[in-house]
Amino acid sequence: MPDAQPPFLFSNEIYPADWFTVLNLEKEFGNDHPVELDLGCGDGLFLVSMARKFPDRNFLGVERLLGRVRKVCRRVDRLGLPNIRLLRIDSNYAVRSLLPPGSLHRIHFLCPDPWPKKKHARRRQMCQLDFLRNLHSLLEPGGELLFKTDSAAYFAEACERLPTRDLFREIEWPDQEEGGFFYPGTDFEEQWLKEGRSIRRLRLRKI
Repeated sequence: MPDAQPPFLFSNEIYPADWFTVLNLEKEFGNDHPVELDLGCGDGLFLVSMARKFPDRNFLGVERLLGRVRKVCRRVDRLGLPNIRLLRIDSNYAVRSLLPPGSLHRIHFLCPDPWPKKKHARRRQMCQLDFLRNLHSLLEPGGELLFKTDSAAYFAEACERLPTRDLFREIEWPDQEEGGFFYPGTDFEEQWLKEGRSIRRLRLRKI
């Protein structure tokens, strides 16, 4: 968990008084609009694009690295986006202990660390039953989990394990050009596409 409260916080930055108490998201955003979670929001390109497109939704970005959080905070502040909040914390702790059950409309888990070495493969979160159960519990009925990765091995393992877990069912991920399904890329995704890598994607609905 983060250290004692820093001397300066952005207005869009969440810093709980008690890191062992579940957050009140309606209080944090000041309304009861649907909340979408960007888990590991990086430089915030996806988060900002979504918030601008959907002003009637709230967007919570969770990121472990302080530099990235502050960079996104400055961008959000500069753009005047009232529907974004940032939380600097480890993603496992956030989904396990800080976020309220049934509070999220969608969870975006985009371009996570693929842990390519065989000895580290057990750290792949989309392949961990406890992690998936936690995500499932955070979603409202019919809520969605959207996952992207450039790692073929990570994607194959996630797809292989999911059918054995009575948590989600796969649904179509429409092409943006055809169905008007707005889904911007992340900073990592744009970099990978320029390098000629393929992006694999999975859209799941809570059972």
